[in-house]
Amino acid sequence: MLLKYFYDPKLAHASYLVGCQRTGAAVVVDPGRDIDQYISAAGNEGVEITAVAETHIHADYVSGARELADRVGAKLYVSDEGPAEWKYQFLDAYEHQLVHDGDHFMIGNIQFDVLHTPGHTPESISFVLTDRGGGADKPMGIFTGDFVFVGSIGRPDLLEEAAGIAGTAEPGARDLFKSAERFKTLPDYLQVWPAHGAGSACGKGLGAIPSSTVGYEKRFNPALQFHDQEEFVRYILADQPEAPKYFAVMKRVNKEGPKILGPDHHHTMLDIAKLPDALASGTVVDLTESAEFGKGHVAGTINIPLGMLAGWAGWLVDYDRPTYLICDADQLEEAARILHKIGVEEIVGGFPAREVRSAGLETETYTTGTPAELSAAIESGEVQLLDVRSNDEWNESHIEQAQHRFLGRLPNNLEDLPKDKKLVVHCRSGARSAIAASVLQAAGVKQVINLTGGYMAWKSAGLPSVKSEPATIGRS
Repeated sequence: MLLKYFYDPKLAHASYLVGCQRTGAAVVVDPGRDIDQYISAAGNEGVEITAVAETHIHADYVSGARELADRVGAKLYVSDEGPAEWKYQFLDAYEHQLVHDGDHFMIGNIQFDVLHTPGHTPESISFVLTDRGGGADKPMGIFTGDFVFVGSIGRPDLLEEAAGIAGTAEPGARDLFKSAERFKTLPDYLQVWPAHGAGSACGKGLGAIPSSTVGYEKRFNPALQFHDQEEFVRYILADQPEAPKYFAVMKRVNKEGPKILGPDHHHTMLDIAKLPDALASGTVVDLTESAEFGKGHVAGTINIPLGMLAGWAGWLVDYDRPTYLICDADQLEEAARILHKIGVEEIVGGFPAREVRSAGLETETYTTGTPAELSAAIESGEVQLLDVRSNDEWNESHIEQAQHRFLGRLPNNLEDLPKDKKLVVHCRSGARSAIAASVLQAAGVKQVINLTGGYMAWKSAGLPSVKSEPATIGRS
């Protein structure tokens, strides 16, 4: 048997290629949209991708299931559990099998047994693998999708938080408790292969180790230590990370079927003469590192450096308008891959960053200031301080004079900002607040200052903070 692990660190997404070397058949479990990596690996290993197995309708990235079915004719094995509103709607065009709890299917000599493990989503399933071609009559491992992670468990509130389906979080938590109790009955030796690692918003406290075992998780996973359902529900619904607003888009896209990109899909660099039209018609994202962006940039652009694109584009890019990039030519395809994977479909192309600079189009700047330079103005109210960190960070400790404006929801919460004061923005270290400064300027706020070093620098300077939890502005 062949088992290959694929990991996209930008989205903390794990997927798997499982091959039966005796028969040459292979399946991809929970594929991402960038399917060339699986096709290439299968070719190198001398197997053919004949199937895709998906644990649930994903919310955090665009699935590659349809793309693989279209490109290589892979048969789709997907859940038919859960209510009617969470059924796949694109299957009729492809060979497929709807699976339920207790079903099994074979990929060559490898057996996949289906367990219905609802809670993260109603239709969620897991796949227990047995290598019968190797002579085994007991399972080797389980693909848990977003059900059990290393050191954590899938959150049950995404349908309510991201998709806006009211009243689903607590019932989902109760389903998740029952699924967790079932997981505890599995053999301790089973390997656990989840669909996410540290950094994913699909759960809290995910570990960075790629795999685990049932026995280890039963002993050390905090979410699996509960025996009382009510205590579990309180635990699992508390302190979950903010659910990116694009998750609602992903649920719909993956249910209805993503657009087929095709093998020849690529993007081109654009003539900078088209930049004014791009600003008028779409979202222009400048991938320049923030320190350089602050010194000079095109008015109306937002700044998300390439390394932060996966985490923040889904919050800040307008999915209903075309997207343009200002970038180096060698950044374009990677940026487009990330954007396509989070469901941004209309990526027109990229404007060469060097040409934009040399043409003198970078007419706007913002300033920075250290805590020592700005503390008096902040404490006197001469400037308004905006804290763009997460809710957990804010609640842990914050600067008393700050308003909390979480970065992801900042574009929708600008109306009541003071018009007669300079705005100082800060985060933990200065990276997220640099993005926030660009968002504010793109919205027409001209007097913006980024607090150098952020909250860490403020605390290091011995300046005061508070730990109370006033009402958060901009949660909806």
